Amino acid sequence: MAETQAASAEAMPVDPRAAFSILEELRASFGDIFRVQTTLDDFPTIWVERSTLMEVLLFLRKVPRPYVMLFDLSAVDERMRTHREGLPASDFTVFYHLLSLERNTDIRVKCALSESDLNIPTATRIWPNANWYEREVWDMFGIKFDGHPLLRRILLPTYWEGHPLRKEYSARATEYTPYHQTIARQDFEQEHLRFVPEDWGMKRGNKDEDFMFLNLGPNHPSAHGAFRVILQLDGEEVLDCIPDIGYHHRGVEKMAERQTWHSFIPYTDRVDYLGGVAQNLPYVMAVEKIAGITNVPARAQTIRVMLSEFFRINNHLLFIGTAIQDAGGMTPVFYMFTDRQKVYDVVEAITGFRMHPAWFRIGGTAHDLPNGWDRLVREFLDWMPKRLDEYMTAALKNKVMIARTRHVAQYDAKQALAWGVTGTGLRATGVDFDLRKARPYSGYENFEFEVPLGHHGDAYDRILVHFEEIRQSLRIIEQCLKNMPSGAYKADHPLSVPPPKDKTLKDIETLINHFVSVSWGPVMPAAEASMMCEVVKGANSYYLTSDKSTMSYRTRIRTPTFPHLQQMPSVINGSLVSDLIIYLATIDIVMADVDR
Repeated sequence: MAETQAASAEAMPVDPRAAFSILEELRASFGDIFRVQTTLDDFPTIWVERSTLMEVLLFLRKVPRPYVMLFDLSAVDERMRTHREGLPASDFTVFYHLLSLERNTDIRVKCALSESDLNIPTATRIWPNANWYEREVWDMFGIKFDGHPLLRRILLPTYWEGHPLRKEYSARATEYTPYHQTIARQDFEQEHLRFVPEDWGMKRGNKDEDFMFLNLGPNHPSAHGAFRVILQLDGEEVLDCIPDIGYHHRGVEKMAERQTWHSFIPYTDRVDYLGGVAQNLPYVMAVEKIAGITNVPARAQTIRVMLSEFFRINNHLLFIGTAIQDAGGMTPVFYMFTDRQKVYDVVEAITGFRMHPAWFRIGGTAHDLPNGWDRLVREFLDWMPKRLDEYMTAALKNKVMIARTRHVAQYDAKQALAWGVTGTGLRATGVDFDLRKARPYSGYENFEFEVPLGHHGDAYDRILVHFEEIRQSLRIIEQCLKNMPSGAYKADHPLSVPPPKDKTLKDIETLINHFVSVSWGPVMPAAEASMMCEVVKGANSYYLTSDKSTMSYRTRIRTPTFPHLQQMPSVINGSLVSDLIIYLATIDIVMADVDR
């Protein structure tokens, strides 16, 4: 089947670009056992047969200048895909997205599976964060990972029937019979909520020992959303903990299969409802790659940067305020909410909305900056620095605050990379990796700013890095204000959605294109593309598969805080319950991002 085809594939010429040099290293060690797929990414995608998959992954993990991070792991149901020219036969495809800091590039490894044999070895022995990703693939696609330590559903209840990201699974609730909660059904669900420690991998110290548990959540003021963690305790000491997610699951990746490329944009805001338009950016830029839109105007790019940084400030203010609150300081969060409202005032004046503007568009932005935008931005830039100085003096230099967070919930750079931590959580360990600097996009290469770093990897450093990033965001916004380019706010391209309004009103062809693109949706070429951006909580990536249709065939959203929660047991086991609260307060999570 697919494995045989992949093994017999002819040798492909090596791309001279640095990102593709890994292909030469792979051929030197394994020969021509893989097939190179052409995508619209700036890094290679290869197909490997199942029998050699783990060898290849282990090689990539240990090669000089290694791929230290399993950035993402998911799957695609290929059975209804029509444009697969040049690809190995596959019913289901499992893919691994690996990241190398030393090379500053990635590689995507794919493995083809037959519907009659949906088994693949686990990668948990190579990267510990493969655990949750593999559970998610099992939950959504029904693919089994041999050797997985605890292969059970992660987002859906244990009694759930079917695997929602398979193509035969309907995308809308209206396509199912109405749900009725009978007494029998209620008793059934209650029984399945019974917690059996051994089913979750917990172990007793000896046969005479009884378990002592504490359920934290799923609704708890310190859990930052609909999240549950089960604690096995010895007094106040955490012997073991199990994060339990899925209470916020909406199935946004499934929704993407029933939305046009254009109409899906509002859903991206909600993936992290604190990130606003910053969440639009990786999606629209990935769509632009597929559409071949390379002429996004400088003005549109600068507007995108400015608003993304406003939402970064908004996120970080909430993070710092709630972190201080969870540590026992009640007042600062109210002051920071005042500052957040000033951010929202600017955002509302520019976009028309506050929390979920959904304002970025394929090819640019929804409309141009309004008259007076510069005055509002100027007022905020004059307001915020003084407030930051007050927060530093009153809260972040507070002795109680420092004692409560310094050397608490601590991890190092090696641990962070192994668990897939990105954003401020990674930079707090001293790793200088910020996509805005390392892989500039949307014109970030034109801005002067620094990347704040910590050195201890503890809760206090994570707070300080967030705090200093606010100052750097203010620097970037200042440069946007002073150097805002003139010109168009949207690309002049037939797949820009919607087309520029001035052309729509004057040109009948553009008007027709507007009608078709907005009502039926634009038809994107058959291709695959991904875009990774430094959003408010870390690295966010959209990996899109187009089958030459008005809707996405597969939309994979890699969110930053999914791995952040997964890391919890390795950090917290052996600590106190109070330290767990500080951990949750300082890893910058939002459950919509985790559950999707």
